[in-house]
Amino acid sequence: MNPTELHAALEAIIYAADEPATLEQIAHALGIEKAQARVALDNLTATYSTEDRGIEVRKVAGGWKFYTKPQHHEAVRKFIKSLQPPLRLTMAALETLAVIAYKQPATVPEINEIRGVNVGGTIKTLLEKRLITTAGRKEVIGRPILYRTSKQFLMRFGLSDLDELPSLKEFEQLAASALGDDGIAPAEPGDEASTAEPDAAESPEAAAIQASGETNNLAELADDVPAEEASRATAAGGSEKAT
Repeated sequence: MNPTELHAALEAIIYAADEPATLEQIAHALGIEKAQARVALDNLTATYSTEDRGIEVRKVAGGWKFYTKPQHHEAVRKFIKSLQPPLRLTMAALETLAVIAYKQPATVPEINEIRGVNVGGTIKTLLEKRLITTAGRKEVIGRPILYRTSKQFLMRFGLSDLDELPSLKEFEQLAASALGDDGIAPAEPGDEASTAEPDAAESPEAAAIQASGETNNLAELADDVPAEEASRATAAGGSEKAT
């Protein structure tokens, strides 16, 4: 396969992939070594980095995927709004997601202590939206369920891995970029209320803990994050290609 054919085939693979295409998957599909595939990826990324391109190739969640460039977000948002409803999160859900992202894996009691409210209903919402997942149980009295962010979280916020998490204050800007202008939904009745935590054998999506309460400001949570985590650089947000 000559360089031109390789470039075109790689472009087609990344475009067609629903999930970020990993280096191993790309090398296998093209029948080449991983080192050669990485060079081809670097060349393709450079091709789309020029100002005359509206999309870029970005490494997210352990693979590569096409995203729209930040300077075109407004035009893309207007278009996407006519196709499908955006992911909407209440401020309570966004704040809880931020705590889990920086403290993971974390239990509900730990999240409750940081937020100052009970978050059982919000945890259920984040599970249903596949932004978090379970990570076993903590070896303490009661063995509470541990929660961590999911691969969907990395994809939605355009992050390669958790090392790219921004500070909590910057997380609000990143969320606004990833969710769109209408992405922050108003609080709903019972948003922070739920039922008892299920047995470990039950589905994570059914997880809920008895709770109720008010939300805090996201920026106030920064005091609960270690300095080395709070100083991480902001990752650029983007929109995935629509198919």
